[in-house]
Amino acid sequence: MDTAELINALDREGRLLAGAAGAAGPDAPVPTCPGWQVRDLLRHTGTVHRWAIAYLTEGHTTFHPSGEEPDLDGDELLDWFREGHRALVDALTGAPKDLECWHFLPAASPLAFWARRQAHETAVHRVDAESARGGDVTAPEPEFAADGIDELLRGFHAREKSRVRTRTPRTLRVRATDTDAVWTVHLSDGVPRTVRDDDGPADCELSGAAHELYLTLWNRRPLSSVALAGDASLAELWRANSAITWG
Repeated sequence: MDTAELINALDREGRLLAGAAGAAGPDAPVPTCPGWQVRDLLRHTGTVHRWAIAYLTEGHTTFHPSGEEPDLDGDELLDWFREGHRALVDALTGAPKDLECWHFLPAASPLAFWARRQAHETAVHRVDAESARGGDVTAPEPEFAADGIDELLRGFHAREKSRVRTRTPRTLRVRATDTDAVWTVHLSDGVPRTVRDDDGPADCELSGAAHELYLTLWNRRPLSSVALAGDASLAELWRANSAITWG
């Protein structure tokens, strides 16, 4: 996806998140984030948005810590979230294409990185807000979901921080049935290595619609949401060790 498409996705996802959070109320528990209430979700996501804005508008070329989460609640907190989300969309839209600033995953440019990262950050937490509200969860479009899977597998889990490791080499395949996207994750006691192909046998394959794979790999859906073939222990290994944490 190009940067403009990702900014549009961020805009849409943030508005959906705010709407779901407002309908749920600040006290509502967030089933997909055990221990959180909606107020925690809004404070976290709004803080991440402002952290990203600082890179886009101040041009920090090294890591810059985020600010403190606000001591706000209720309507004030929801308004604060909306203001930050709008400011992030505007900052990305107005940023020069040759912007230079710190980023932590490979990308065509810093601007492309921040648009992608904040679009998926917001989309996953929009699902959290909708789970707190109850009712149907909005399914991401297949192309957007596939892009998020790619970021997760070839970005986050290509880092030393990844805890998805095996004692002996194993292979996990991820296949989106409503797109042509296929990933093969080569697991070992080192950093996972993911390639975009389906060459060779796999020890375990997860397949399904891109949005179901997206939410399952981000641990927002149970493994039963997708089809599993082969060694289920590799899927359980992913479930137990793949979480991406803030800070």
